[in-house]
Amino acid sequence: MRCLVLFSSFLILIQCSPYPRNDYVKNLHKKWEHYLGDPGRSHYSKLSEFNTENIKSLKIAWEYESKDFGQMQMNPIVVDTLLYGVSSALRAFALDARTGKKVWVFNDSKNTSYSNSRGVSYWESSKDKRIFYTVGSDLWALNALTGKPILSFGKKGKIDLRSGLPTTSKEKFVISTTPGTIFKDLIVMPLRLSEGAGAAPGDIMAFDVKTGKLVWSFHTIPHQGETGYQSWGNPKISESNVVGGANSWAGMSLDVDREILYVPTGSAAPDFYGVIRPGKNLFSNCLLAINANSGKLIWHYQFTHHDLWDRDLPAPPNLITVNHEGKSIPAVAQITKQGYVFLFDRATGETLFNVEEVPVPESDLPGEQTWPTQPIPVKPAPFARQSNDLTDEDISPYAPDRDSLLLLFKQADKRRYAPPSLKPVLLLPGYDGAAEWGGAGADPDKGILYINSNEMAWFLQMKSTEVFGREVSKAEQLYLQNCASCHKANRTGLPLSGYPSLVELKSRFSENQIQEIITRGKGMMPGFPQLSMEDNQMLLEFLTDNSDINDAKEMIQDNTEKEFNFSNQAYLPFQHTGYKKFLDKNGLPAISPPWGTLQALDLNTGEYIWKVPLGETNSLRNLGYPTTGCENYGGPVVTENGLLFIAATKDGYIRGFNKRTGSLLWEFKLPAPAFATPSIYSVQGKQYLVIACGGEKLETKKGNKIIAFALEENINEN
Repeated sequence: MRCLVLFSSFLILIQCSPYPRNDYVKNLHKKWEHYLGDPGRSHYSKLSEFNTENIKSLKIAWEYESKDFGQMQMNPIVVDTLLYGVSSALRAFALDARTGKKVWVFNDSKNTSYSNSRGVSYWESSKDKRIFYTVGSDLWALNALTGKPILSFGKKGKIDLRSGLPTTSKEKFVISTTPGTIFKDLIVMPLRLSEGAGAAPGDIMAFDVKTGKLVWSFHTIPHQGETGYQSWGNPKISESNVVGGANSWAGMSLDVDREILYVPTGSAAPDFYGVIRPGKNLFSNCLLAINANSGKLIWHYQFTHHDLWDRDLPAPPNLITVNHEGKSIPAVAQITKQGYVFLFDRATGETLFNVEEVPVPESDLPGEQTWPTQPIPVKPAPFARQSNDLTDEDISPYAPDRDSLLLLFKQADKRRYAPPSLKPVLLLPGYDGAAEWGGAGADPDKGILYINSNEMAWFLQMKSTEVFGREVSKAEQLYLQNCASCHKANRTGLPLSGYPSLVELKSRFSENQIQEIITRGKGMMPGFPQLSMEDNQMLLEFLTDNSDINDAKEMIQDNTEKEFNFSNQAYLPFQHTGYKKFLDKNGLPAISPPWGTLQALDLNTGEYIWKVPLGETNSLRNLGYPTTGCENYGGPVVTENGLLFIAATKDGYIRGFNKRTGSLLWEFKLPAPAFATPSIYSVQGKQYLVIACGGEKLETKKGNKIIAFALEENINEN
């Protein structure tokens, strides 16, 4: 389906003019000064010292050990001889890119350890060189050479990102885990928000890099009189303190010469239950083409109408050029959690391959109005299996409890876009998606995309939020509303799905630490700053009191009804039961392999060039079984002369592939898994490959190292 495009003929003339080949563009892919390599997020390098012949001689050139252990999702950038990154405790740092020696560390010690960061942004004007990064809701501007705050920026070097949002968002959970996009003297910031009722709105905001003042904002939940306002079915929706989200947490891409931002947005909040937000819900789940100077919308495309599945767009789009119907077209490609790839003309938003609006099932939850159709590309084919394609034969042959898994499989609703229900829905691709935040790599001038993907099935199910047959304290109400969907009503969590037990929590954290986590969040857990001090204290006491842990049973339904009254929360009659993976008794995926894949997609034709499993399952490899692939988080980097490097896998390797064939050329066991995207750079004529190894995710070993590789003959010359 093609979207409506409204812009002037003058803008068309400017955008369709030849792409200027200035020195900046020529040298862009020989540097790594931007998140994911360049403003078009190509993950691409023209450096050629590494090649398919000498890749096997890559060795560790240097290591940097951070004082902080744990997951580092950051993609380092390199400017001149300095490498910039962020530790697992959100300390920004600069290293000598030749040796790994520490140059400076910015330590905002009061606000560490409560989130992830995917890196920093760099801006310069003459001798003024700045690094921008976030800690919680604060955006810091640091001197790039010294690490000292730029005192003229905001208040003593920082601004609160909530300053550009409505006053109702001042105490809400707002952070940023992805670097902002630099355009001229602006930094445009991604936002990560709560996904429940009462979330902040996901406005796209541009701030002045010199002063920190808000320059423009785009309302992803339209205000009255704005385009898309009627798509929410509620004339007061933009004034609501209940519906929020539609934020761009994954970051964005920039066409420098056309001065257009391409912004992917997420789902509206609350997730999974849309009765209070009827309609298509523009501009959630969209790719937005926005004038980078003014914040004005040029075109949009919505990938999921009235999202009930948390199908937020997981990564920045890739700016590429394709040969389509005999014409060279500047295009933008968007990968999705659903496993689809959509391709658009960059200037007009026209879809370059046909997309059909396919009828999907209706909801059986009272009051829920699912949108009757969803967009499905005719081409390219999905890069991950879909739940509606699975049969009994797709249950894992390695599962010792295959019969019981088959029973669960038969009971689940496997229809495409089956809506949330009181009955289980098999969600494949799962909540984290086929594609995830690591994003795709690209040959930007050849129209080829390189995508790593997960094939992990999860269960989606709702339950009534009414409590039956027993009195529930205010403290437990707060827990059930805010925490139980991930950590279960009895606090035992879902460790195999990545949600830890909260039993005996006070043996692992002090009360002050628990309160900080409740307020600020930690890792992928959102914070709850909207809770009053009294509610925060009650929740803390509930979490640290184990006297009745055995009595905190899962809620079950009978004929007695009792309604919750949640302080500062919207009452929702149905609640998500939590994030539960479809696993066998050994903790392995219950569907047959591959469980992780890597593929090359030719977007000139819409056909796949190759596809291989990505990663190993050690327990099965040790028994001699074929490569299964495994869960992976982080993206690839691609070189012009034929290489693709990727870590990302749970098994803890970084690998080098032949990008033309998919054949494995090199692998190295890291000290801890690297759930991050590597960078490729050159300093003083020597090429390096660098990766952050923090582990921790998926119950893996924690690490604290940044490791750089170089050709063996160059290592001793540092």
